[in-house]
Amino acid sequence: MRSLSVVSFYFLALSLRAAEPTVEKGAFRFKPSGEQSNVPERYRLDERAFESRMSLKRELPNSGVRVFRVQFPSPVESATPENNTVHAEYYRPSGAGPFPGVIVLDITAGDQSLSRHISIFLAQKKVAALFVQMAYYGPRRPPGSKLRLLSPNLEHTLAAVRQTVLDLRVATAWLEARPEIDGKRLGIMGTSLGSFMAALTAEMEPKLRRVVVLLGGGGFVDAYYDHPKAARYRKIYEALGGTKEKVAEIIAPVDPLTRAANLKEHQLLILAGKRDDIVPPKMAEALWNASGRQKIVWYDCNHYGAIVYLASALDHIGKHFLAE
Repeated sequence: MRSLSVVSFYFLALSLRAAEPTVEKGAFRFKPSGEQSNVPERYRLDERAFESRMSLKRELPNSGVRVFRVQFPSPVESATPENNTVHAEYYRPSGAGPFPGVIVLDITAGDQSLSRHISIFLAQKKVAALFVQMAYYGPRRPPGSKLRLLSPNLEHTLAAVRQTVLDLRVATAWLEARPEIDGKRLGIMGTSLGSFMAALTAEMEPKLRRVVVLLGGGGFVDAYYDHPKAARYRKIYEALGGTKEKVAEIIAPVDPLTRAANLKEHQLLILAGKRDDIVPPKMAEALWNASGRQKIVWYDCNHYGAIVYLASALDHIGKHFLAE
């Protein structure tokens, strides 16, 4: 009986090992496209090589989409070890390609279901989607930690935004290196906070030729400094000698409006709410004006009410990334 137990345990161990997902290890190279004179120094990245890991997470047989876990090192080393590995989910369409490739970014405090839904939708449309976790999101945040990308600690927030932009430039290189991806049809999109990061990254990465800003815009200080909800903090800040101009100077490096002119070289689609109470409509208008007045679609809704128009928004998004 004992030897039978040993044999059974041996075959059980073999079956468990066989069930483990196969990890595909690879290497890719980030190489900046052309001159970086239009890119602020904080967002520049020199040519370098990266190693990556990819393993199957799940198959979606009804849609023909396969979802993979992807990891690669961040080009920035923060004080939080978990944050120094970039985690992503790659939604690969069925077929050989070549497919357009799009980076997808999440909202501020969601459960990531929206971004996964968008990624599945794109992959079903034969657009490969790479849902990337921004700095201090998901597995990049230590268990039980309150660390977030956005923080009352402005220095932390500025550093996290910079790291996220550089991570996404590297993610662009990962997509470009995939054999099933058309490297000339790369894009990026995000929702709410993710849309600000998408716009900012596209301004720094010319390879991301198509951009979608969903419920976002630019011009933080003009939008929020005089907001009634900021009155209490504004009075304290001004009592200590602060001014609106000083805030604008500090915030400029992370405000998509600062380098919005770079988006004139991209194909930009903005989807905005006429009554948005989180991202005021004037922020979408400001980015639209500064980026060459490209396509903007307005929905009669507030920020959270935009979910009612998700089907329409997805239709616009799919067409935007599939266009030649």
